[in-house]
Amino acid sequence: MTIWRSLTPALTVALLAALAGIFVTGNLFWLDTSVLMAIYALMALSVGVSFGLCGILSVAQAAFAALGAYGTAILTTRYGAPPLAGLVVAVALPAAFAYPFARLVTNMSHLGLAMATLLFSSMFDILVREGGDLTGGYIGLSGLPPLPGPMDAGWLHGLAWGIVALVALILAQLYRSPYGAGLKSVRNDALRAAADGIDVAHARSTALSLSAGIAGIAGWLYAHYISYLGPESLGSSVSISVLLMAMVGGVSTVLGPILGAVVLTLLSTLLPGAESAGMFYGGALLLVLLIAPKGLMSLRDLLPARSATKGARQ
Repeated sequence: MTIWRSLTPALTVALLAALAGIFVTGNLFWLDTSVLMAIYALMALSVGVSFGLCGILSVAQAAFAALGAYGTAILTTRYGAPPLAGLVVAVALPAAFAYPFARLVTNMSHLGLAMATLLFSSMFDILVREGGDLTGGYIGLSGLPPLPGPMDAGWLHGLAWGIVALVALILAQLYRSPYGAGLKSVRNDALRAAADGIDVAHARSTALSLSAGIAGIAGWLYAHYISYLGPESLGSSVSISVLLMAMVGGVSTVLGPILGAVVLTLLSTLLPGAESAGMFYGGALLLVLLIAPKGLMSLRDLLPARSATKGARQ
């Protein structure tokens, strides 16, 4: 039963992605939307690791994704490396940076931590803009090599969501492991976790490092799918968006951030006009948070509760 529960998120993502492939094939609009959803889902999952699992309120997930994206972009365009080599850099670079960064800032309050990560995001944006030929400066980098494999809609859709399913599988195992339980105890009560022998600083740093590595995968996927990377590609607004996606779907679950990314991306894509889209987007966020403060995934808990109540009454 435990193994099946660990496999459920990945199998759910794979099944729904296969069904969605019917609409993606032969339709460039839905292909772009599908890959964008997958990118946001990966970044929302990274929020789930940092905030939902360990209680680290980071507003720098897009900056971590951009760090990975620029790593693979520079490696592939300047040095001719293949995209798969760029994937290693896209994961390792933000993960390696996030660990010592977390050692410095994770003892702050939620507000202080959010401000510190937002400051890092702003500083990284300045470094990118002033990076000259290395980062492309204000113009950006273009001509990135495409994703590996055939460049058809079915493959690109399957690759993007296959990565999401794989990350979901890994996170499901982590969430149900003793180490995941230790990270949750740090989120709930850091003093008690320390009393139980958990190295709180190391646990938080590891969680943010893992979160940054997942965001780096999203950056790699974005860079090689779009084949262009500029200062505005993965800005601070994206960090706020994926944070909201994770919270709307259910930040402490595996499927919740993915669900939030799909729902809110569809909402913002299908609503006509920027002003009306913003109005309905905000209204949808408010409605969901009022109905399900713990996210959309918490609604599934109502069904067993109702069944149990009905059985008790009988």
